[in-house]
Amino acid sequence: MSETLDLLIIGAGACGLAGAISAHDAGGTVAIVEGRDRPGGNSSLSTGSIPGAGSKYQHQAGIDDSPRRMVEDLTLIAGHHQADDLTHMIAAECGPLCEWLIEDLGARMELITAYRHIGHSVERLHAPRSRRGQDLVDDLLRFVAQRDIPIAVGNKAKHLLVEDGYVVGAVVEGEPVRARKVLLATNGFAADPALVAEHCPEIAAAEYFGAPGSTGDAVRWGLALGAALGNMGSYQGYAAVAYPQGQLLSWTILEKGGVLVSEAGERFGNEDLGYSGFASHVMAQGSFAWAIYDMRIHGVAQAEEEYAEMSAMGAVKWADTPAALAEVAGLNRIGLEQAILAYNAAAKGDCKDRFGRTAFGMAPLQAPFAAVKVKPGLFHTQGGLLVDNKSSGPKSKWWCC
Repeated sequence: MSETLDLLIIGAGACGLAGAISAHDAGGTVAIVEGRDRPGGNSSLSTGSIPGAGSKYQHQAGIDDSPRRMVEDLTLIAGHHQADDLTHMIAAECGPLCEWLIEDLGARMELITAYRHIGHSVERLHAPRSRRGQDLVDDLLRFVAQRDIPIAVGNKAKHLLVEDGYVVGAVVEGEPVRARKVLLATNGFAADPALVAEHCPEIAAAEYFGAPGSTGDAVRWGLALGAALGNMGSYQGYAAVAYPQGQLLSWTILEKGGVLVSEAGERFGNEDLGYSGFASHVMAQGSFAWAIYDMRIHGVAQAEEEYAEMSAMGAVKWADTPAALAEVAGLNRIGLEQAILAYNAAAKGDCKDRFGRTAFGMAPLQAPFAAVKVKPGLFHTQGGLLVDNKSSGPKSKWWCC
């Protein structure tokens, strides 16, 4: 590639693809390189959910939301961190982003009103109707193709091209690709066990369920240029990957009133912490846990395609009593009976939950009861290069996402 591009994008997940479309439509010359043999990365493995605070779809649904409220929600659950300015910027831009994807581009997405994820005070997630990130990726790939934006899969960027202290492109499979700007859209470092052990030791023993391309390239390249790192101990885990099916047990199960128990049949924490925050609790109590819920909650989750597939694989065990459920699931009978009895009492308001749970969804649980064997997993890391939200001169010629 002999010409100098306006923008070279390294990584063909949702971030890179959306960035390419936006830059192209603004009049720039753009190209995308992807080291793996297919695009998508972790975006394909996700639910494709994007928060959109204050979007027109929320207004139409009568939901009162704003970027300020989203920042307050995120700060309440995660606290302040090393990139607070980006939290504010993302909250301000996420509503217009969802509108751009749906209205301007035609992505097959909608506002989710059936549930809200942990930490969100209102329904603000926008996602593909299938709840599959691959559908979002497929839509973005279609929009990229419509614009004839070149995308080269199986072409790994080896390192950044630096001249006189400036980033002017990248070396891709031994060939220099020159660009006025470079967008690093390479995700995190969760596929590199050494980096995970160094920066996220509490989750390092968990099985990695993310895309194999998330090997921390941007972190290493940035460090070589003297860049600063931030939030390196942050990650997204998942407390409940169905075993041995390997599919996510929808967290809707827990949000609607399900619980997680140990092999002894006992709960071991507050499931309100969410699928990521609770992952380390699952790891601390043993290799596996069991999600316990009921037919009503199962009926709600069946609307989600991935859960329906997991259920069809035989992951869900059923019984009419806690004792019978313990037998079919291989759990301690007395422990499970007592755990469900105590949890139901708290859900009815007869006492406080011993772990401090306050959101019980559809609980107390009723017969017939369901159990799914699960294990914790690591999906992606959330730290990386610290970036500016503005340009401060000629050396501000790279961004990381």
